[in-house]
Amino acid sequence: MSAPATDARTAHAAGVRRLLESYWALPPDAQVRLAKRTSNLFRSRSVTAAPGLDTSGLTGVIRVDPEGRTADVAGMCTYEDLVAATLPHGLAPLVVPQLKTITLGGAVTGLGIESTSFRSGLPHESVLEMDILTGAGEVITASPSEHADLYRAFPNSYGTLGYAVRLRIELETVQAFVTLRQLRFHTIADLMAAMDRIVATRRLDDVPVDYLDGVVFSADESYLCVGTQSSAPGPVSDYTGRHIYYRSIQHDDAEKVDRLTIHDYLWRWDTDWFWCSAAFGAQYPFVRRVWPRRYLSSATYSRLMRLERRFDIGDRLEKLHGRPARERVIQDVEVPIARCAEFVDWFLGNVPITPIWLCPLRLRDHDAWPLYPLHPAETYVNVGFWSTVPVGATEGETNRLIERKVRDLDGHKSLYSDAFYSREDFDSLYGGADYRAARRRYDPDGRLLDLYQKVVQRR
Repeated sequence: MSAPATDARTAHAAGVRRLLESYWALPPDAQVRLAKRTSNLFRSRSVTAAPGLDTSGLTGVIRVDPEGRTADVAGMCTYEDLVAATLPHGLAPLVVPQLKTITLGGAVTGLGIESTSFRSGLPHESVLEMDILTGAGEVITASPSEHADLYRAFPNSYGTLGYAVRLRIELETVQAFVTLRQLRFHTIADLMAAMDRIVATRRLDDVPVDYLDGVVFSADESYLCVGTQSSAPGPVSDYTGRHIYYRSIQHDDAEKVDRLTIHDYLWRWDTDWFWCSAAFGAQYPFVRRVWPRRYLSSATYSRLMRLERRFDIGDRLEKLHGRPARERVIQDVEVPIARCAEFVDWFLGNVPITPIWLCPLRLRDHDAWPLYPLHPAETYVNVGFWSTVPVGATEGETNRLIERKVRDLDGHKSLYSDAFYSREDFDSLYGGADYRAARRRYDPDGRLLDLYQKVVQRR
């Protein structure tokens, strides 16, 4: 056993002790929350004066096992740090969400997705076991064979069934480069048909496909980005500075070829937070030249967004120009691929937001996960859209409209942002009965927030 591995285990054990000490230091009637300054959630919440749990020792990689292709990881370790630990071994998590600041525990309890999800499902499906601090103040190990009810209910519970303090995950081998074929389509229906074929065969023109996502710029301009791993050396593109990845996708020909290192491919969306850096002026050529490269990142834009929301800067500027306030429409939804062209066409005709992101998904598991019950053996497409629209006559008018449309198409909406469901509808969509059974067993005194309270009532 190497000294660094021993040190990491010792540090993690000390972190778990501090976490438990901070739990038992809370008053018996206090709501249990984590003490953390940042979040990848995009919904407002009530402010609480209660102290949070000490997570200071739960941010690292505990151990990478290259032979077994597994990693033991602390719950609040970011994917940036996790990938930095695995890539030197030629390994990566099966699904690496798009933003460096997303934590492994956050992706498992709040879901995550990326361009390997058409073959590797969602991050929680590659979790072999996890240690969870429950609302009752116990750290228990959950796996498919031990506390299996908690293991399966944990995904999409958003910290309301406990907090993952250690996760053991599967890893996969990766090569040094990714060759990208960017295919242009003139109708959404043609794009979806091509996507469906690639998902079914995992090949394009008899070439293996390792990564698959897409971007819609308009009804008649959309692209599939088809990636294949490669070990062949050669020139690569760089989208961490003046060049912007999503703009590089657009072209007039039927196909364009690009190459990235595996590191830069995994983080291709982080530099500009997909395309949302434009809201901060970061894509203007002059600003781009003087903006320090190390601050071209989702972490920077997240901090700027939190400042904007704290001081209501956007709505103040809209009012100054005589325009109505803006409603935030920051959502990811999963729609069956057979209905996705219908949804995208509807969205483009009713919601003034482009570009939008497309990412196909198939569960690895043969059983549905109760709190986000996608149908096994069915292909879904994650549709991501992140912007604002003018406010309507009622609170969340556009978000509510999208929720209804997604439900009509037998889809689901991720819960990291604003939601407006009734309690009855929420329970029917997000496994209410299974969720309440897990809460009764693992949080009998209700120390943690209820899921509906957290994601809809925003407590």
